[in-house]
Order: sequence, then structure tokens, then C-alpha cells
Amino acid sequence: MKQFVLYYRVSTRRQGDSGLGLDAQRRDIELYLNTYAEVPFEVLGEFQDVKSGKDDDRPEFWKAVDLAEKTGATLVVAKLDRLSRDVETIAHILKRKKLNFVVASMPHADKFQLHIYAALAEQEREFISLRTKQALAPMKGTGKLGGNRGNIDKLNEAARQTADAYAMKLMDTIEPLRQAGRTLQQIADTLNKTGVKTARGGKWYPSTVKNVLARSG
Repeated sequence: MKQFVLYYRVSTRRQGDSGLGLDAQRRDIELYLNTYAEVPFEVLGEFQDVKSGKDDDRPEFWKAVDLAEKTGATLVVAKLDRLSRDVETIAHILKRKKLNFVVASMPHADKFQLHIYAALAEQEREFISLRTKQALAPMKGTGKLGGNRGNIDKLNEAARQTADAYAMKLMDTIEPLRQAGRTLQQIADTLNKTGVKTARGGKWYPSTVKNVLARSG
């Protein structure tokens, strides 16, 4: 019989007390178990931490890992960021040979694909932060953005710079796929499946992958 250990993480005590975020995680994990798990199955335990995604001190998580490794059960989380928002931490967890692991929202993803997703998600967060800072820079000390041409040019230049920066960060993932012989369409499909958006927040197509390659060239 297939066995599972379930893990949930909410970011604040308020979320933990109210169930905000927790209900959605339970829903996704239940959907995974009812749709993809072999029947019959057994849930050996459920664990929950109220911790930030940047905080690696999560005692309930390590209890869940310990139980999964000792029993050979599969550890299930709703989304990859419920483990951590730090790609190095996720990579360390994925390297544990005794740990069977699945993300409910990405039921067919293997450890290699999950590592790619973690790296791309971190890059996307860095890009969004950079884009926000550069977009707000013209407003600093003015109380408003203003509508003159100078500010528009600054915003356009900021957008170009952030797009270039985003392209360079994505190359750490796109280039190995390209060298492995993947087509532009296959690379676009991989990015879409892992939930990473383009610089404008849209889906990936062969043309947008080509544009990233051109920007980084």
C-alpha cells in the first residue's frame, strides 16, 4: 500500500490560526491524492509549520522528512514554495536520496524539473523586485510620477534594463536545455509547465525564448 506524509506551511501565526492559505493547501493535496495516488493509500502523518519561506528552522518539516525517510513514504506538499523560497535549500532537500517527494500542483514533475522550477521562481522574484525599484525611482522625493517625456524615457530605459537582466538570469536554465538539443518549443513548454512567466507576465512561446537568447547574446 502506498504511504504518504503530508506537510503544510503558512507564513504567519494569523494565517495559521485562521486557516488562510492552509485550506488551499489541503484542497490541492487532497486533489492529488484522490486523482493521482495509487489506491488504496495510507496517510501516516500530517505536519504543519507557521514559518516564513526564508526561515529554515522548521521543526515540523524535519519531523515529516524523518518519518518519510524511515518508512519509505512519499512526502507531499501543495506547492514547491511551501518547502522554501530559497533555491539552495530546496536543492539540498531534493538531493536526499532516501526522500520520496512530490508536489501536488506538479504531480508529474521529477526532482530535476523541480530544481529548475525553484531556480526560475527565485529569478522571477528577483526580477520583480528589481523592476519595482527601478519603476519607482523617478518618483522618489516627488510624491508622484509626473507625465513628462523625461520620466517616460526613464521608465522605458528601466524596462529595457530589467528585461535584459531577466534574460541573463534565465540563461542559467535555458542555455543547458538548448545545449541538450531541446527545441525552442520544448524550452517554452518547460518554462510554462514550471509556472515561470515572461518578463511581461505572459506565457512562453518559441519566439519569446528566441528573444531571450538574442538579448543575452
